[in-house]
Amino acid sequence: MRRSQRSFWAWMTLGGLGLWLAITPTPLPSAQAQTAGTGTITLKADIQEANAITGVIVARGNVRIDYPARDIIATSAQAQYFSQENRMILSGNVVVLQEGNRLEAETVTYLVDEGRFIALPQPNNQVETTYLIQDNPTSPAATDTDEETEAESEAITPDETLRITPLD
Repeated sequence: MRRSQRSFWAWMTLGGLGLWLAITPTPLPSAQAQTAGTGTITLKADIQEANAITGVIVARGNVRIDYPARDIIATSAQAQYFSQENRMILSGNVVVLQEGNRLEAETVTYLVDEGRFIALPQPNNQVETTYLIQDNPTSPAATDTDEETEAESEAITPDETLRITPLD
C-alpha cells in the first residue's frame, strides 16, 4: 500500500471514529442543578442528555437524585429536570425518601420551589406512602394506672387519621 493510501485510510478511520463519538450518547456520571437559594441537587444516571437551549436534562437508567438541603433521596428508571420551571418528573418504579417518609409510585413530579410532590400510580394500581409520625412531645406519657379521668383520656388521644386525596 502506498503512503498516500495509508494516509487516506488513517484519516477515514479517525473521521469515522469522530463521527461515531459525536452521534453516540455518552453516559455522564452526574449532573448538579442549583436551586434558588436552597442548595444543590445531584443527579446520577447511566445516561444523561442536556439541552442548553431548553434547559432540560434527561437521565435514563438507574437514576438517583440527592437533595441534601431537603433530606431527599429518590430513585427511578428515568428523570427529566426542567431548569426554567425548577420542576422534576421521575418515572418508572419511583421511590422517594424524605426525613423517614417513603413514597412509591410510577410517576412523581417534584415542584422544587414549592417543595411539593405529585404522585401518580400505574393504571389499576395505587400510590403507596409511608409516613413517620412523631409523638406529640407535649402530651403526657400513658400510664398503667386506672386513675385517668375520661377527660384526660380524650385530651391525650390525638386524631392520627391521615387523609390523602388523589388528583383528578
